[in-house]
Amino acid sequence: MSFKEFYQSFQTLVKKAPTEKLEMGKRYVILSDLHLGDGGSRDDLKPNQEIVETALEQFYLPNNYTLILNGDIEDLNKFDYPAIRKAWPKLYNLFDHFAQDNQLRKIVGNHDLSLLNAKDYPYPLIHGLNIVKNETTICVFHGHQASKLFSNFDYISEFIVRYMAKPLHIKNASVAHHSKRRFSVERKIYRAARDMGILAIIGHTHRPLFESLSKYDSLRWSIEELLREYAVADPDRRIQIRALIDLYRSELERISKNGKRKEISRSLYSTDALLVPCLFNSGCATGKQGITAIELDGDSISLVHWSQEGKNRPYIEKEALYRDRIDQGIIRYTLKSDNLEQIGMRISLLGKRKESETFTPPVNKALILQTGLL
Repeated sequence: MSFKEFYQSFQTLVKKAPTEKLEMGKRYVILSDLHLGDGGSRDDLKPNQEIVETALEQFYLPNNYTLILNGDIEDLNKFDYPAIRKAWPKLYNLFDHFAQDNQLRKIVGNHDLSLLNAKDYPYPLIHGLNIVKNETTICVFHGHQASKLFSNFDYISEFIVRYMAKPLHIKNASVAHHSKRRFSVERKIYRAARDMGILAIIGHTHRPLFESLSKYDSLRWSIEELLREYAVADPDRRIQIRALIDLYRSELERISKNGKRKEISRSLYSTDALLVPCLFNSGCATGKQGITAIELDGDSISLVHWSQEGKNRPYIEKEALYRDRIDQGIIRYTLKSDNLEQIGMRISLLGKRKESETFTPPVNKALILQTGLL
C-alpha cells in the first residue's frame, strides 16, 4: 500500500470515528493485542493472565478509567470465539463491568475483524475513536490499516495462522514479528499523523512507542543526558551516573542484537532533523516481562508497564518515574509521561501542515449513538 492510499483511507477513518472530549477528571487506559485464546499452551495471554486481570480489577476499574481495547483482543485467526469466551470468564466479567458503566470502547484489529459479522457479540465495535483535548485530536486505532495485506486480505492472514502456524506451534506469525513490515506500518502512520497535525495511538506492532520514540531511542537520549550531567556532577553523583550508563548501554546492546540498527532508530520515520511527537503505541499484553499500556489522565499521557515483582529487566527499575505496588506482588511502573497540551503544541509547530490547516474532526453525535457510546 502506498502512503497516498493509506493517507486517504486514514483521513476517512478519522472523519468517521466517534469523538469524545478528554476533560479534567476523565481517564482512559488503552490496551491492545491481548490475543486471547482457548486457555491452552498456544494461548498467548495465558502467561500474563494474572497481571491483566489484576490491573483491570484492582486498579483501572476502581479508579474510574474508561477501558479502550484497541484491537486484536480475541485471536480469531487461531481460535473460535465460543472457545475463547469459555476460557476467560473472569476477564469477560471485568469487561462487562466496564461496559455497564459505559466505560468500555472496543476497537477491532486484524485478528478480531470477523467480530463485525457476529450477531451475538455483547459489545459495540468501532474502527477507531477520536479523543479531543483542547486543540489536540487523539486518534486511537489498531494500526493494521497501514498494511494492505491485513486491511484488504485478512482472510489470507487467517488461513496462514489457523492452518499453518497453529499446527506447527508457531506463536503469532504477524507484523509484530517481522521488522520490515512493522517499521513500514509505523512509518506510514507517523507521516500521516504528522501531516494531519494529530496524535495517533496504535497497537498492532507490539512495540511500545512514546512521542514517536522507541525504547532504543529513549535509552540513547537518556545516555546523552547523563553524559552532559556527568561534566558538572559531584564525585558521588558521578559514580551513580557511570552505573546508569553501563546499565543503559547493556540494554542498548541487547536490543541491537535483535535487529539492524537502521531498523530500530528514529531515522526510519523521517529524514527531518526534528522528530514530531505524534505517534504512540500501547505495546501489547503478551510480553515476556509483563504488559504495557497507554494512559490518558486529564492533561497527561503516560506509558506504563505492569509486571510481577522481580521479573523485570534491571533498567526498568531504574528508568521508571513512579511505581505502584498492587496486591499479589504486581507492580505498575510509569515509564514515560508528558503534558498533552505541550505535545499538541509541538505537533502543531513541527508538523508539515500550517496550524490553520490542522485537522479537527466534527463531533458526530448520531454516529456515537449508533455505536452505543452515549
